[in-house]
Amino acid sequence: MKIGLVRRGHSSTGGAEAYLIRLASALQSLGHSPVLVTSGEWPDSRWINPHIVRLQGSSPREFADAFSGTQTGCDIHLSLERVPGCEVHRAGDGVHAAWLVRRNACEPFWRRFTRWANPKHAQLLALEKEVFDPAKTRALIANSRLVRDEILAHSPFPAEKVHVVYNGLSQPTQPADRAASRARFGLGEKDFCVLFVGSGWERKGLRTAIRAVEKIRGATLLVAGRGPAAAFRSSRATFVGATNDLASLFGAADLFVLPTYYDPFSNACLEALAAGLPVITTPANGFSEILEPGTHGAIVPEGDAPALAQEIEKWRVPGVLDAVRPLCLARAAEFSIERNARETLRILESLV
Repeated sequence: MKIGLVRRGHSSTGGAEAYLIRLASALQSLGHSPVLVTSGEWPDSRWINPHIVRLQGSSPREFADAFSGTQTGCDIHLSLERVPGCEVHRAGDGVHAAWLVRRNACEPFWRRFTRWANPKHAQLLALEKEVFDPAKTRALIANSRLVRDEILAHSPFPAEKVHVVYNGLSQPTQPADRAASRARFGLGEKDFCVLFVGSGWERKGLRTAIRAVEKIRGATLLVAGRGPAAAFRSSRATFVGATNDLASLFGAADLFVLPTYYDPFSNACLEALAAGLPVITTPANGFSEILEPGTHGAIVPEGDAPALAQEIEKWRVPGVLDAVRPLCLARAAEFSIERNARETLRILESLV
C-alpha cells in the first residue's frame, strides 16, 4: 500500500517525530510505501525516502483545511494529527479535552482564566470533535488504554473501532561508559543519579521530581530537555538542555523518573527501560500500563513528592538495580517497532 502518514510541524527532539520515522521504516521494510504528509518545517533529510507531500498551514485548522483540498495519491492515511478526512487517526497526543481537565492540577489558578485567550485550544477541540466522529473517521488507534478510555468518555466513537497499539522502539540506546558519562555531567562515583528527560516541564512534573530528590541525601537529579531552567533551579538538579546523546544520560543514571500529570504513552520511559533503567512514573502516563511495580519501577500519584522520594529510596538498596536490569531489558524488548507496525498494518489493511 501507499500509506500517507500525516503530521504537522517538526521538533528535532520530539517523540512523535521519532516514532513516525521508526514506523515508516518498519512499514517500508514490510514492502509498503510510506508518504509523509506534513508542513514546511519538516526537513527533507529527516525522512526515510523522497516521498513528501507538503501542505500550507501554520495553525492546526489551516493544516487540516489544506489536507481536505489535497490529493495525495495514497491508498489510505494514518494521521498523528487532528485532521478530519483521514481514514485512521492515531491519538498519540492524547485527548485534548481530557488534558484541559487534568492540567488544572499542575497550573497556577489564574491560568485557567487566561487559557482561552489562546485560539489554539478552541481549534484543537473543534478538530478533535470532528476526528472523533465515526462518520468522518473509520478507526482510531490509542497508544494506551488510558487514551482509549478518554476517547470513549469524550466522544460517541464505537468502542470496537478504537484499537490499542502501544508505542514501539527500533534499536534501543545502549548506555555509554558509566565513569565517562558521570564525569561529563559532574557526578561523583557515589552520587545516586535520578534522570528526568522531557520538555513541557510543568506537565511532566519536574517540580515534583525536584522536591522529591531534595528530600534524599546524596541524590542528584539530571534534567535533559528544553525548558525554563531558571524557574526550576535547585542545588540538587543539573540541567543539561536539549540533547540527543541519550547514551551518556542512560550511562550516568541509576533510575529514571517522570512524575507526569499527563502523558498518553511516554517514549522516553520506554527508551529508559530499554537501557535497563527502572522507571518511576504516574498512572497518568500510559506507559505505566506495561510496568510491573517493584520489577520495572514504580507508580506514584501525580504531584506527590514524598511518595516519589520514598520510591526512589527503595531502589538505592545495594544489588537491587543490578538484579532488575535484565528484567527491564526483557520487558522493553516486547515493545518493538516491528510489533507496532504489524498491529497497525492489520488495522489499515482491514479498511482498504
